[in-house]
Amino acid sequence: MSSILNNNSATVALATLKNVNRGLNETQSRVSTGLQIRSGKENAAYFAISETMKGDSGMFKAINEGMTATKNSVATARLGAETVKDLANQMVERIAFAQSDGVDKADVQSELDALAENMQSAIDQATFNGDDLVGAASSTVTVVSGISRASGSFATTTISFDTVDLQAIQTAMAAVDVTDTSTTMAAKLVVAEGQLSNAIDAATSMGVTEKTLEDQSNFLESLTDTLDSGISSMVDADMEEEAARLQAYQVQQQLATQSLSIANQAPGNILSLFR
Repeated sequence: MSSILNNNSATVALATLKNVNRGLNETQSRVSTGLQIRSGKENAAYFAISETMKGDSGMFKAINEGMTATKNSVATARLGAETVKDLANQMVERIAFAQSDGVDKADVQSELDALAENMQSAIDQATFNGDDLVGAASSTVTVVSGISRASGSFATTTISFDTVDLQAIQTAMAAVDVTDTSTTMAAKLVVAEGQLSNAIDAATSMGVTEKTLEDQSNFLESLTDTLDSGISSMVDADMEEEAARLQAYQVQQQLATQSLSIANQAPGNILSLFR
């Protein structure tokens, strides 16, 4: 039955066109943004998870940048400690050489004084951006190394290490005088060897700390890559799929428009019945 008051065909065609346009607009938005989930209305669970993971990824990157500065300070301190160790070793060798009675002790002392000055210079320069980890009494440094959401609670993780007192080593080595007859040469060698052992321990300690920070930094880089990949798999649009869907909607839009046009012509055909 035809009616001039209600055009059912046009109503159906219009509803179809609206649905097609809605789908086309949604697909175009995904193509333009590259995102399948842009807010909580698309998928509340995925949106909440992805936003939390984005926050964690950003924090890990920022923490890693902060650790880089600490790692550079430790690397500089390790270089200073290794330099002091090498100089201490040379001083021990000169003191050992001076054990013989036939050696000019004054000449050896001049060498020792020069080595002690070089040691002090190395200690003074073993700082990075003003961060001194070698020139004072040992202390504990704590650096944030990451975050944890274990058992549903948020917390930070840290790495702690001890600074080294290279200044005490230099002071003790500089005080060793082979021209001083109040202490035997053998006793002087024992003192010097003890400070060399301390220098070796200091260099080893800084090396271990640097490797620990470096490993953690590498882990954070891999972790942020994994988080970013996980976020992408949840919220990014499949561009191949969206491209195919876009073409399909464009064809459907043309057909729905034609269908609506044909449906709108139907009431006009009724006029021919009254001619």
